[in-house]
Amino acid sequence: MKIFTSTIEKILIFDCMSAFCKILPNLKLDDDLALVYSARKGVKPRIFYSFAQAAKIPNKSLAKLLHLHPKTVQNYSDQQKNLDPVQSEHLLKLISLYTKGEELFGSVDEFNYWLQKPFWDSKELPLDLLNTPGGVDLVADEIQRLAHSYVV
Repeated sequence: MKIFTSTIEKILIFDCMSAFCKILPNLKLDDDLALVYSARKGVKPRIFYSFAQAAKIPNKSLAKLLHLHPKTVQNYSDQQKNLDPVQSEHLLKLISLYTKGEELFGSVDEFNYWLQKPFWDSKELPLDLLNTPGGVDLVADEIQRLAHSYVV
């Protein structure tokens, strides 16, 4: 276990001690290329359910973020079929985002609370942006700015 001198160092080193890293222990969530390669193969539905539980997101809400019906995820699970690459990438980005958010805010609950508060310069909630991979990237950028104490 590493001792970090600051939150910034913690985010930059990204030594994952989060529950989310246990979902995909062999995937380096801060490596975009590894994430894309994993998404191409497809993610097993059990990852969906494990993440939903760890992130404290109802399965129905997570499925909606990924533009899936909860029954579709259940069918994939029953058929032992992986999620499509598009949904897999989106899910992996969410796992990465939640890992960073939990590390910065100290807990999943605090991060979920922050996601439901509008950005300082708009009425948009960070949570509203999570329904696309690009939106996940925007929220991740905002977290990175917070980690570096940049307001804008």
